[in-house]
Amino acid sequence: QVQLVESGGGLVQAGGSLRLFCVASGRTFSRDAMGWFRQAPGKEREFVAAISWSSISTSYADSVKGRFTILRDNAKNTVYLQMNRLKAEDTAVYYCAGRRGSTVVAGAFEYDYWGQGTQVTVSA
Repeated sequence: QVQLVESGGGLVQAGGSLRLFCVASGRTFSRDAMGWFRQAPGKEREFVAAISWSSISTSYADSVKGRFTILRDNAKNTVYLQMNRLKAEDTAVYYCAGRRGSTVVAGAFEYDYWGQGTQVTVSA
């Protein structure tokens, strides 16, 4: 069993940056693919980014490509989401998720465990 705890969210002005952290505990997650999702009020949860266990493969939603970067440090049991040039439409609760598989996927149903989320609010 892996537990995930997200942090790093907050209030930022449009054009600013934030780095989200997702720390894993329990069973090692170093062989798991990891992802970030987000959910805005009244909307469905949507894929943001994912990374393979080796960091060789990454995937991004079109809406964040070129602005967000997903990283991981298996030695620190941590996954990061570096968010630059933030926009008001990036406002959402951001969730970290993991799957017991090595491939990068975008479907939320393919992830096996989730964190509680961290709020990101971007003011226009």
